[in-house]
Amino acid sequence: MKQSALQLLIVLSVVLGLTTCGTSQMTAEKEAIANEVNQRINDFDFTFKATYAYPTGFGSIYLSPYYDVKVNPDTVKAYLPYYGRAYVAPMDPSEGGIKFTSTDFEYQVVPGRKKGNWQVNIHTRDTGRDIFLYFDIWENGSTRLNVTDTNRQPISFQGDIETGKKE
Repeated sequence: MKQSALQLLIVLSVVLGLTTCGTSQMTAEKEAIANEVNQRINDFDFTFKATYAYPTGFGSIYLSPYYDVKVNPDTVKAYLPYYGRAYVAPMDPSEGGIKFTSTDFEYQVVPGRKKGNWQVNIHTRDTGRDIFLYFDIWENGSTRLNVTDTNRQPISFQGDIETGKKE
């Protein structure tokens, strides 16, 4: 009886030790991701990868992995789909969706309402119409993007901020 109790105690100690090591590694990993996201936001250098679209008045739509918004200190480049009502249609059918490259824009970062949350607001001035991008970014990279275009109904996207260097 004493020997089985001793074996149980040893097994529990090993399991507890492994769990503690895994938790500290996960915490360090989460902190590294949060620091990278914070650095990218404050350097005006991040890429938002959209995974879901939420059109006004419709359900969610799963997106292929090709849609994104790239923000650099001198350029904002968007390639996103659009679902909803357009008040002014483009003359060229290839100009559908939310596709633009802007070099004249306002960029503002404000802390979110909760700890580990940022709000990034971008207003383009050289796209022929006012386009507002409102990013709600969490420290794990999860992001909600609301796009307001004066010629269309608003649309939202869910996705992630790209972290880590891809080889």
